[in-house]
This record gives sequence, structure tokens and C-alpha cells, in this order.
Amino acid sequence: MSSCSGPEDAKVVIVGSGFAGLAAAATLVKGGFENVLVLEAKERIGGRVHSTKPFTEKVIEVGANWIHGQKGNPLYKIAKEQNLLSEGPSASKNMCLQDYFFKEDGKQVSKTIVDQVCSNFSKLTDKAFEDELDRKHRKLSLGAYLNDAFGEFPQSRTEEGQQVFEWCKRNECTDEACSSLYEVSASQSSNYIDLEGEFFNTLGPGGYRAILDVLLKDLPSGTIQCSAPVKSIRWDLVKKGHCEDQRYPVQLVCENGQSFEADHVIVTVSLGVLKDKASTMFEPPLPKKKLSAIENLDFGIVDKIFLFFEKRFWPDDCAGVQLLWKEGPEDKDVYESLSEGEAWKKTWFKKITGFDTVARHPTALCGWITGREALYMEKLPDSEIRDICVRLLRSFTGWSVPEVSKTLISRWGSDSHVRGSYTFIPDGVDGVKAHKALASPLPPKDKCRGRKHLQVLFAGEATHENFYTTTHGAYLTGVREAERLISYYAD
Repeated sequence: MSSCSGPEDAKVVIVGSGFAGLAAAATLVKGGFENVLVLEAKERIGGRVHSTKPFTEKVIEVGANWIHGQKGNPLYKIAKEQNLLSEGPSASKNMCLQDYFFKEDGKQVSKTIVDQVCSNFSKLTDKAFEDELDRKHRKLSLGAYLNDAFGEFPQSRTEEGQQVFEWCKRNECTDEACSSLYEVSASQSSNYIDLEGEFFNTLGPGGYRAILDVLLKDLPSGTIQCSAPVKSIRWDLVKKGHCEDQRYPVQLVCENGQSFEADHVIVTVSLGVLKDKASTMFEPPLPKKKLSAIENLDFGIVDKIFLFFEKRFWPDDCAGVQLLWKEGPEDKDVYESLSEGEAWKKTWFKKITGFDTVARHPTALCGWITGREALYMEKLPDSEIRDICVRLLRSFTGWSVPEVSKTLISRWGSDSHVRGSYTFIPDGVDGVKAHKALASPLPPKDKCRGRKHLQVLFAGEATHENFYTTTHGAYLTGVREAERLISYYAD
């Protein structure tokens, strides 16, 4: 039991104001905690949720884009109850849209071939996600399994079928946030749980930020302090028989020199930041199990390239322009030939899956790119990225593509406060074991004799064994850690 008489006396500092941090703060405040402070490194709240208005008065999502499923999804529930979901005729109209797939020679691939390959690809990934892999595939990477299994389909024996299949793997890299499916575990994919119901990639006029605003309403003024990156977290400062004048077991020091004392700290920074700073941020150092989990789990990069045109040039039924390569980066031979050295940098743009239409912006397109190619792209000037994208659109489609009037390009990998986009489980790693180790509070319960329990807690999508990568996973872990503290003071 804490030396505090109750939750109203306990001082809790939360590091990070993404969904995990805000969910933790809102849950604690509702649970009677009166001394809750959120420290945010950026000048804005939201973490990897970034709704902005760079082109018009309508929102663009630079970060999180989807609500993944409905049943059991707390963010869907909030959005539904607060009328934040996009409704109306545009939703039914979107059902008629289709992706246009083009080869390098400018020829469009028939919808029949695309649908056949994509359907078979979905069946194969479903087997991995539903833990139905054959024994021979269980120890393979996701990429190696898909290659072997796709060989059984007739489309694998045609050039167009192989090119669409390579695109499917490249597109799956976006879902996994990885450099390549050859680096992702096939068998561990079943740890991830898909919630039932549709995915919503179009929130209402307020975008994802509107859901964050619902959580903010529950927080007293002054709860969040922005532009306050945490440099160090000293914990275990109070031990029985030592330093009786030291009341608080945790001390946080920000990069600007500000210092904060706390009974408990909830760390919600990204796995990317932990990879970058965990070895120096904590004193005493984190236990080996937790450091191993941070090292073993991987944190990928997904970037978006928004191109804003003065006039729409694609057909009304076009949902996006997808690019098919003769030698795409997810082709097995190409991947192996480029796995070492830096030759891949010359063709970084081949990792772009294509250019999708953008919700609320009828004259904008969004390119998607992942992994090491995304990180390389981040170092290039916007003008060079823009010109390459326009060249790709013109050469593949043959359409009259005008000049781009405005661009917006995310750079999540280079952002020192994030260092990527979301978590994936590499080939050969026990994901459940790593997620649990990352989520475990400090000091460990079995080593708390004479020490204050629950000094340092951890939340964020990387700490959820079933909903990693998602916003609802982040939210639920914030609630989980807040409820852990609420239960502690209720005992």
C-alpha cells in the first residue's frame, strides 16, 4: 500500500499525450485522482494522431487513419456516440470505386486478374492471422510463406499475376509497418486480433483529433504540459530505512531542466523512442527482460506523400492508381539481391504502393511508402519527392497529369519524439512474451518488499499483445494502467 492515504493524494505523471496517455489521464481523473500531470514532448497533443489542415479548411490525417473494426472497439464507440463518424451519400458512393492497376509500360491490368490475385492473397494472409498455417510454413517469414503458398495458384504462372502478387506484398508492408515481409514472422501474425465490423477510414469533419478532444474534456485545465520532452526518469528513490525525507519514489527531469516528483509514472512513449533512449533514460536501468523486449520487437515506418492538385485528372470511379513493377522490391530475387549494400537507394520510389484518393479532398492523392525506403525518402527535399511522384503518375498512366500545387510529406522515422509509426513482430521473436515483458510495471511485484509498488508503468500500442499497431490498442493500454493504479488504492 502506498504512503498516500488515497488516490486524491497520489501524484501521477504520464509521459506522452497520444491515445494511451490521454486515456490513462482521463481514466485516473474519473477514478478520483486529483494530481495528474501529462508531459508531452511535442508542441501539440496526439502523438501519432495528427489531424491537420494544410490545403483547405478540411482535415488531412498525417498519422493514424483508421478505426480498426467496431465490436469491442472503444474508439468506435466514442465516435459513434459523439456522432464523429462520416455518414451520408459519400459512403455509398465509395462502394462503386475501384483501384486502377498500371504496369511500367503504361498498360492497365484487368480488374479480373487483380481481383483474383488479391482474393487469393487475402485467403493466404487469413490463414496466417487465424493460426491455420501448415506445419511447414510455421517457421517461415510471412514473405517466404506467401511465396510458397501462392505458387499453388494459376495466377502465379503469369507475369501480370506475379506483378499483382508483388504489389499485394508491398501493400501488406504498409499494414505491418515493415521494410519487407521477409522480415516479419508468419506464425506470430495470429497474435493480432481483428475486431469484427468495418474499418472506418473516414471520420467526420474533425478527423481523428475530434476523438482526442472527447478525452480532453475530462481533464482539468493545466493537466497537459507540451514542449516538455523527458530526459530522465529516476525511480526507486524511496526504500525502507533509507532517505526518510524523500517522500516520492520517482523523479522526472525534462530536457529544459524542469523536474517533477511523483508516486507513479506511466510511460506511454513509442517503442521507437524506447529503442532510442531506454538505455539512458531510466535510473536504475530497466531490467534485462524489458530491455530485451524493446530490442526484439520492431518498430516500422509508414510515411504518406500528399499531392494536392488544382484540378482532378483521374476518372470518377478511380479510388487510386496502383503501381506494378517488373522487378518490385518484394520480389524474392530482388529482395535478396538488394538486402546488402546501398543499391536499393537508387530505386527507393519502387516501394511506393500507389496513390490513393483522399477523404474530403477531391483533388488530392496520397502515396504510401514503408521501411528503409521511407526513412531514406525522409532525407530528400519535398521538391524532389514531388517531381518523382509526378513522373511515376505520368509514365504509368499516360494521363495528362498537371503539376502539383502543394505537398505534405510525413517524416515519422526522423521525428525524434516518435522514431517510426507502429510495432511489428520480427521473424523468430515470441511476440506475446515480448509484449508482456514490455507492459510489466516496475518494480516487479515479487521484488517489492520494502519498496513502493507500481512506480513505473508502461502503456502504448507496443504493450498490447493482441491490438498492437492500433489506436484502440493504445487507448486500452492507457485504461489498463490507470485501472491498475485505481485498484492499487482501492485495496
